[in-house]
Amino acid sequence: MLILQLAIILITSKIAGTISVRLGQPSVLGKLLIGIVLGPSVLGLVTETETLTEFSQIGVILLMFMAGLETDLDEFKRTGKASTYVGFGGIIAPLVLGYFAGIILNLTTMEAWFLGLLLSATSVSISVQALKEMNRLKTPEGTTILGAAVIDDVVVIIALAFLMSFAGGDVNLTTVILKKVVFFVCAIFVGWKVIPWFLQKFSTLKVTETVISSALIICFVYAYLAEYTGVAAIIGAYIAGVAISVTDFKHEVFEKVETISYSIFVPVFFTSIGITAHFTGITENIGLIIILSILAISTKLIGAALGAKASGFGWKSSLGIGSAMVSRGEVALIIAAIGLDSNLLSQNMFAVIVIVVLVTTIVTPPMMKRFFKANTEKETRTA
Repeated sequence: MLILQLAIILITSKIAGTISVRLGQPSVLGKLLIGIVLGPSVLGLVTETETLTEFSQIGVILLMFMAGLETDLDEFKRTGKASTYVGFGGIIAPLVLGYFAGIILNLTTMEAWFLGLLLSATSVSISVQALKEMNRLKTPEGTTILGAAVIDDVVVIIALAFLMSFAGGDVNLTTVILKKVVFFVCAIFVGWKVIPWFLQKFSTLKVTETVISSALIICFVYAYLAEYTGVAAIIGAYIAGVAISVTDFKHEVFEKVETISYSIFVPVFFTSIGITAHFTGITENIGLIIILSILAISTKLIGAALGAKASGFGWKSSLGIGSAMVSRGEVALIIAAIGLDSNLLSQNMFAVIVIVVLVTTIVTPPMMKRFFKANTEKETRTA
């Protein structure tokens, strides 16, 4: 059954992506939408399984690993201030307005803060693909977005631990923060001192494809340790990519990882987002879904854009950066699942949040296309 599902996903995602490009949109939008069509909500040709979920997880890890490989470390350092402004701007606006929305919805104070925190999450895995298609990943805007995503992830997870400790959950805030500090310190040190040596030694083994194998080992170990310490696996994969990007193996690793990723794992990831969507009970909550979707999109867009503007970007670039931060993706879904288990989110609200996350994910690529295209046209006229 899995083999047939993979065949269906691959052929339909490639066709849908091509149609999307011909309509002037990033290919990722077509892949997201075809997932909804294939899934149980429409045709039911592909169902969510544990194995498919694992394939999808590998896809997003490899996608962020490639983003790390393409990162210019000097540019990354230069955009540190902008990333900080964008990251915090994209957290504060959704957090505060999400809290007030929760109060209006008659949620408890703790539940309202949790809703605000949930809306503050972001996942740029979808944005990374859109940036690649627009040749914007290596620009100051692209680097700022990736840096802001790291900041957003760390701050939101720490804030979640802080909230859970007040909510009576078995959470030690000091331990949570310490684990993350240890991960980043060790990840940077190992990336600086150990990874170049490991790649050099492993590549001399008398077996085939030792370089790509060693790179994937590093990627998966970093992703696992990041997840183990409470940092998203995609952040660990991204840091692994950055570490390898400063070695002599960068180009060889990127070419081979790109072939592996885009031939199977990344298409499965994009399509599976739509496959996992369930629209049961959507009609009863359509008003709430619309309101929360508008709130989720506007607060992240405006908050992150204002942060970008404050750091020196023009308005078009700032709005492009803000739109790239809109997608909540798997990070928000993980937080929502934690809220459901901790009774900070009702089953009804959880179902609503899943649809809102899907909406933010679908609207992100066309928003980015619009703002960055307008910025490119302005740059061309100026030149």
